[in-house]
Amino acid sequence: MIKSRGYAAQDVNKKLAPWDFERRSLGEKDVQIQIWYCGVCHSDLHQVRNDWAPGVFPMVPGHEIVGKVVGVGDEVSRFKAGDLAGVGTIVDACGHCEDCENGHEQTCHEGAVQTYNSKGRDGLVTYGGYSDTIVVKEEFVLHISEKLNLAGAAPLLCAGVTTWSPLRKWHVGKGHKLAVVGLGGLGHMAVKFGVALGAEVTVLSTSPNKEVAAKELGAHHFIVSKDKEQMQSVFRSFDFILDTVANDHDINPYIPALRTNGVYINVGLPVTPWQISSFALAWGDKAITGSGVGGLKETQDMLDFCAENNITADIELIAIQDINKAFERMEKGDVRYRFVIDIATL
Repeated sequence: MIKSRGYAAQDVNKKLAPWDFERRSLGEKDVQIQIWYCGVCHSDLHQVRNDWAPGVFPMVPGHEIVGKVVGVGDEVSRFKAGDLAGVGTIVDACGHCEDCENGHEQTCHEGAVQTYNSKGRDGLVTYGGYSDTIVVKEEFVLHISEKLNLAGAAPLLCAGVTTWSPLRKWHVGKGHKLAVVGLGGLGHMAVKFGVALGAEVTVLSTSPNKEVAAKELGAHHFIVSKDKEQMQSVFRSFDFILDTVANDHDINPYIPALRTNGVYINVGLPVTPWQISSFALAWGDKAITGSGVGGLKETQDMLDFCAENNITADIELIAIQDINKAFERMEKGDVRYRFVIDIATL
């Protein structure tokens, strides 16, 4: 076994605190990564609180992991010691179901193994990136380009691919009008990707003071969604609306802003279910869809696109000792736009 240090919640709603634990020994097909940076995702907070399902405690969160390879198993061929590498939201899947064979390992029919708050096929609990090292099967490790700022690259492993995946699925690009609801960790990545793919991007936000920031990110337009006159000005305007807000909110005011055959895409995953009029969808043949993280190839494609286009997340680098304060600030929306833990502070 490999000794590891990290920060863990010992039980639901408990504050994270230092914790020593063990990783599995390096197997023939495994890669061991010394973790340098780990992004702080809103889903980390959801899972520590059991918002979605009962968790596995003690829980070491973190699934936006970037670091350096320090060991490889005898059968590993794609990585060597010294390589830069990343790990996203999953660390194993069956590999033979329909979804796995089609590059959707994240929706494996036998159940993908999550990077943390999960149990592996070996029966061992998985622990995430709020720690100094991790051991992962080679297939679930991503290459990170030296062109990228490594701290800013960490959130790409979740926030990045979560917004990239639906944009690519729906072929969003030149000639399309894209609205992004919310300008947080996911929202700011959606703006960057939408602009880079050639779409005309509008940010819909409840916060008027975010207009300057939205324009700095490249957004072409900004609408205060609480202002009825401003919302009326974009009536039937958008081909796609990408909703990135994790907190509970009403989407009904946004549906009229979709064009005929427009698509409303949910990636924020709020806890409370939405209530929507069926007539609002039928009038204009509109669709509501959801999207989670992408598969392994899709994630690598996104990372390569980011390296080619110099795209990383805008981050606030923090010491791991400040993680509980970061959770509090994240819940208030007080971050621009993603906290990233400098694991050297551990």
